[in-house]
Amino acid sequence: MKAIVDFDCTENDCGSTIQFNLLELNGDTGNIACPECHRIYEFEAKFLAKLEKLRVLILAVQDAEEILDDCDVAVITPAGEVKLPYRLLLTRLNTLISLDCNGKKLMFNFRVEPLNETIFK
Repeated sequence: MKAIVDFDCTENDCGSTIQFNLLELNGDTGNIACPECHRIYEFEAKFLAKLEKLRVLILAVQDAEEILDDCDVAVITPAGEVKLPYRLLLTRLNTLISLDCNGKKLMFNFRVEPLNETIFK
């Protein structure tokens, strides 16, 4: 499983997308470089602590996979109730984390991907 976080480089005229796997961030220093312009992004301890909590949550959900396969989330629409498998929501809906960076909103896109994209439980 991958837990990909990405954001756009804020360097002028770069616009590259910077990605990292949240599950591999354990014990990291918080420094990430843009693959295009090589600008270094250094995250504060407070933000890294939030990412760590998100990492722990993902691992807990993965550990609970056995019971989550039997769970649905019901959404009520004007046409009636629609039940979605909980696992589908976890792997197909994106989470956004916004961060104020020198007066600009930096959007971190977060998504969990299954190991094998062709197989879905």
